[in-house]
Amino acid sequence: MMSDISYLELTDPAKWVTVREQETKIGQAIRGLSEQGTYEESLAAAWEDGQRVALVGIPESIGVRANLGRAGADDGWQAFLKSFLNLQKTGLLSTHELLLVGAVNCDDLNEKAAELDATDAHDLATLRELCAQVDARVEKILTPLFEQGFEVIVIGGGHNNAYPLLKSLHKVTEEACGAVNLDPHADFRPREGRHSGNGFSYAYMEGALEFYHIVGLHQGKNSASSLRQLQDAGMRYHTLHRLYERPFVEVMDEVVAKAVSWQRPLGIEVDVDALNAVPASAVNYVGLSLGQGFQYVKRLAEVNEARYLHLAEAAPSLCSTGFDEGMKICGQLLSELTTAYLHGRERRR
Repeated sequence: MMSDISYLELTDPAKWVTVREQETKIGQAIRGLSEQGTYEESLAAAWEDGQRVALVGIPESIGVRANLGRAGADDGWQAFLKSFLNLQKTGLLSTHELLLVGAVNCDDLNEKAAELDATDAHDLATLRELCAQVDARVEKILTPLFEQGFEVIVIGGGHNNAYPLLKSLHKVTEEACGAVNLDPHADFRPREGRHSGNGFSYAYMEGALEFYHIVGLHQGKNSASSLRQLQDAGMRYHTLHRLYERPFVEVMDEVVAKAVSWQRPLGIEVDVDALNAVPASAVNYVGLSLGQGFQYVKRLAEVNEARYLHLAEAAPSLCSTGFDEGMKICGQLLSELTTAYLHGRERRR
């Protein structure tokens, strides 16, 4: 924990690595954030040392519960660490460019939220107030990263964190951003207090988001008012049912061309419940494949304006076969999608 950022919890990669002779794991090669100096000074030192992509965790389920969903997204970050840091270092990924920043510490907010009942109107309002506090912490961590020039991979927590991500990127670039979201839900609900279902509508109404496109939207899983609000804002989408009828590579050609045409700082968003049978708040048994998810992330990461990847809502504890199996499933999935971003970034360069 750094003295000037009390809610940044540094991550020691060595604690997650299973060491084996004559092998080097990513967790043995990746750099962590130095505790020397201020947060901004440590980021500047990492940049000077060659790090370019920052990994940040957000272990919280407050935004999901504030949207009347099921808790569990707070475990996505540890599932990722356990899997990704134990992948072999083979030269396939530029591990020397990765910076393991750590996690936004939400422990105190999670404890307060655990005592609340989302079916009670007063408690629901409190959950949404706590979600706004998560927003503030996330923005405080992310803004200096974008200011230093880092691309950011954010893992864990609810999709509510898209809002502070876009807000931070907008603040630094002084441009309204573009975002592409792989998600059956538009997350464009009314601004009724902060939660995981309205991150993009808040970002749009506050000028942080100008262009927004959803891939895999399921019209039956979105309210008529949400779809109308999306249409009124001029936003577009590829529905899930349309994807059933077309080669995914053709769809991604269209999506990438659209993202390139925006000429704006680009956020790549993934709600993992877009993928089939992944443990998540809203588990989906009619979703897309991991291969399609990998292609989606990789193709968009090739766009020059790409600035972040956000992997939201993985919830190991909601796995039907138990927490340990959920950790394996979520960890491997999050690792593969992170790898997809890094591969796309290599192609871009």
